[in-house]
This record gives sequence, structure tokens and C-alpha cells, in this order.
Amino acid sequence: MFFGLLSRSIFLELAKVFLLSLVAITGIIVLAAVVVEASQKGIGPMQILAAVPLLVPSMMPFIIPPTTLFASCVVYGRLSHDNEIIAIKSAGINVLHVVWPGALLGLTMSLTTLGLYYYLIPHTHLLLRTAVANDLQELVYSFLKKDGQFRGRASGATKTGYEIYVGGVQGHLLKNAIFKRRNRITDDYDVVAKAREAELYVDLDKQEVVVHMRDGHMLDAGGKSFRGHFADEVWSAPLEDLGSKEQSSRDMTWQEILQARLDLTVEMEKTASMIALILAQRAANQGPAILVEQSKHLAAKQRAHMMRMNNFNTELHMRPALSFGCLFFVLVGCPVGIWFSRSDYLSAFISCFMPIVFLYYPIQLCCTNFAKDGKVHPAVALWAANALLAVMALGLFRKLSKN
Repeated sequence: MFFGLLSRSIFLELAKVFLLSLVAITGIIVLAAVVVEASQKGIGPMQILAAVPLLVPSMMPFIIPPTTLFASCVVYGRLSHDNEIIAIKSAGINVLHVVWPGALLGLTMSLTTLGLYYYLIPHTHLLLRTAVANDLQELVYSFLKKDGQFRGRASGATKTGYEIYVGGVQGHLLKNAIFKRRNRITDDYDVVAKAREAELYVDLDKQEVVVHMRDGHMLDAGGKSFRGHFADEVWSAPLEDLGSKEQSSRDMTWQEILQARLDLTVEMEKTASMIALILAQRAANQGPAILVEQSKHLAAKQRAHMMRMNNFNTELHMRPALSFGCLFFVLVGCPVGIWFSRSDYLSAFISCFMPIVFLYYPIQLCCTNFAKDGKVHPAVALWAANALLAVMALGLFRKLSKN
């Protein structure tokens, strides 16, 4: 019965609607994202084409579940509207038997999403971040073309490190350029230069942005008083230190996260041993000042390790939880689609999706933050939203079997 003609027909119809909807929804979302980014940041066509293949995999965990929900509402709503559900019940077949193709689709998409999370999604996410970092020069030029100015933050600074203003951009040539660089210690401008033309490039090895200015003059910190003329000068300013940041758990594959957890566990054990040793020395020596400072430093370091460990554990539970959302979406969508037999399938989809938007994703987001903060165990927090959908699906199927 599970692999009969009726079940195969339902599953094939589900797969057809799902694939068509997936292509359409993905295309619309990607197009909208591209238009927004291009209009806000002035990104060129080649940059857009390079970014789209890296962007799509990261969007799949948030596109596939609503698409499976839409497909189940459409197919089961159509079955009920065409009185095929009544015919199945008249033949003595339990109506729940027609739901298993939908559950199979949800399980298949859950495993597919989980497979994407295994390597492709974190790898493409890392490539996308790396591509942005390696293309900083074009990004700066795009801002200058669009806004006529760009403000960069220096490494380790909380305030602006440098500012560039231009009257126009011709290719890589900056017309009537003004370059201002701040001293990170005094927070005053130590360089204010205005030139007829200039060029800039980003040196990733030295983590610097280099501005080459020609036929210009120096100004005071206020940018008003003339302080001297120059024919050709080169200035540099430090970039934000991209290389020193720890790799995000979102950019790690499954094996990398597991290995990082093992390495971090060893580091935490070493730090805990050092803290215990310092506490013992403080007790024996009546607490010298240097030991107090060391213990504070190690305690702060241990808290940072614990936060990173929470991030790793949260990521490990979040990936399967989001992936198996596909299955629970379908289990809710099937009975609702059958009940809305007298309405259009769009009403059934909206009736399912709106509660999910206002319940599932907010709960998932809040529980993710709780897990990262260490307030709730990730196994409980990340699966809470799926558990809610499972309870809803159980109640819907009980009512469906009785009616």
C-alpha cells in the first residue's frame, strides 16, 4: 500500500510542485537580494554573478521548509477538493495512509538540507566572506562611486581610522580627492590632504589601504588652512584586522567544529588548572597583587572560551533542528490542506505559514540566543520550536482521523 500507484502519484505530484516552487521562490529571493545590494552598495554585474552561487546554498535552510509546506498544501488541498479523499475513505483506506508521501518528502528534504549543512553551506559561506574580504578595493571604489565618500575603521580602533571624499570617479582614478587619517591615540587628524587626482589600493598582506595622491596640498586638522604643496605622495592607513578574528562556527564544516571543540576543551582544562594553581598560591602567599591580576585575566579568558564552546554546541544542534523543520512543516501542512478543500490552496498555505512566521522562527531565534548565552542546553533550546510543531501536527492528525 505504501508503494502503490496512489502513493507514487501523490509523491510525484508533491515533488513536481516542490521543485517548481523552489526554483520560483529562490529566484525571487535572490533577485530581491541582488537588487537591494546593488542599489545600496553599487555592486557591479561581475561581482553579483560571482556572489550568487555562493549565496544560494546558505539560503536553502530557510527556503526549503516553506516550499515543502506550500507543496503539501497545494497537493492535499487539490486531492480534497477533487473529492479523492472521500473516494479513498469510501474504499476503506484510512485517510492517514495518503499522508505518508508528504512525510516522505519532508524527511527527504530534511536529510538533503542536513547534507548541505555537512559541507557545502559552511564552505560557500566562508568563500563568500573571503571573497568580500579579498575584494575590499572594489568595494571601496563602489562606495566612492555611489556616495562620493568612504569611511574606514582602523584595526583595533573604535572610531573612524580614515576618510576619503571624491568629486568623481573615472575607472580607478579619483578626481578632487580628499584623504583624512586619524591618529588612534589622540583621535585627531594627523593627515589631511587634497589632490587633483588619486588612486587607492588595498594591501591585504600588510592590512593597509594605500592612497596615492598627485598634484595636491596639505591642510590643517580642520581642513581649512594651507600647509604645503606636494607633487606626489603616498599615505597608508590600517584596515580592520580581518585575519586575527577567530573563524565563525557558521563557516566551519561538521568535522571542523568537532575538532575545534576538542581543541577548546583541552585549552579550557589548561586554563582551569592555571586558575586552580594561582588560587592555591594566593592562599599560601596571602594574595600578591600580580596573582590577583593573573587570576582575573584567566577568568576572563575562561569565560571567552565558554562562550565559544556554547557557540559550537549551538551550531551543532541548530543545523539538524533547522533541517528537520521541513518534516514538521509538512506534517502540519497536510491536514490543513485537506481541511481547506473548499478554499483555494493559497489560503491553506497562508493559514499554516503565518502562525509559523510568528511562532516558529521567533521561538527558534530566542532559543538560539539562550543557547549561545548558556542559559538553556542547546539540545532543549534548538528543538523547542520543532517540538511545538510536532504537538500541533499530532492534534491536527487526531482530529483528521476522527472526521
